Amino acid sequence: MFKKLIGYFSKGELFLWVFSVTLIVASFFIFGGNGALTLIASLIGVTSILINAKGNPFGQVLMIIFSLLYGIISYSFAYYGEMLTYLGMTMPMSVFALISWLKNPYAGKRTEVKINRISKSETAIMFLVAAIVTAGFYFILKYFNTANIVPSTISVTTSFVAVYLTFRRSPFFSLAYAANDVVLIVLWTLASLTDGRYISVTVCFVAYLLNDIYGFIGWKKMEARQKEACDKV
Repeated sequence: MFKKLIGYFSKGELFLWVFSVTLIVASFFIFGGNGALTLIASLIGVTSILINAKGNPFGQVLMIIFSLLYGIISYSFAYYGEMLTYLGMTMPMSVFALISWLKNPYAGKRTEVKINRISKSETAIMFLVAAIVTAGFYFILKYFNTANIVPSTISVTTSFVAVYLTFRRSPFFSLAYAANDVVLIVLWTLASLTDGRYISVTVCFVAYLLNDIYGFIGWKKMEARQKEACDKV
């Protein structure tokens, strides 16, 4: 079973995962971390991204768990925007994404989702709704005196776009998550200026950024492969 699991990933994917895990664990012990919960959440998160890169619905199960843990971590630094975004939006949307991915397997395979393309009109509506959600969240974050409110608000936008595209099975969901990673790197860098233990969280999102970029490349390759197979049929 172990060999079968290892064989599911390419050597490049295994190298990326080992490198990411090493980076996360090393930063946790070097900078003190912020409790075992942060380390556990970080490792679950990076594993989720790699499995999502394969189009496997199990990645969404891990994302649900990560969202719960990350919401707790965000609350500890008064990043209420992150807490509300992940517990009130990312986690529920990951549940819907899981259902969507399970209902749309590629060629009957439960380990690979059928990739979808959204229209320009749907994309425009998505960004319009994202703007409305962001505006609403801004006032909520302001009410709770959220730390670093500007990047926290921007994170709401990128998170919404990412979870929506994930639900719709678009290859661009990884690119949206990569954009969100950049925002979170800024957010937790600011937090680490106050508490050095949060440097490990910053490093974690650097690892996530690398994995999300790989995820986008992987999904574009999957899209081309699925399209080629469809054309042959």
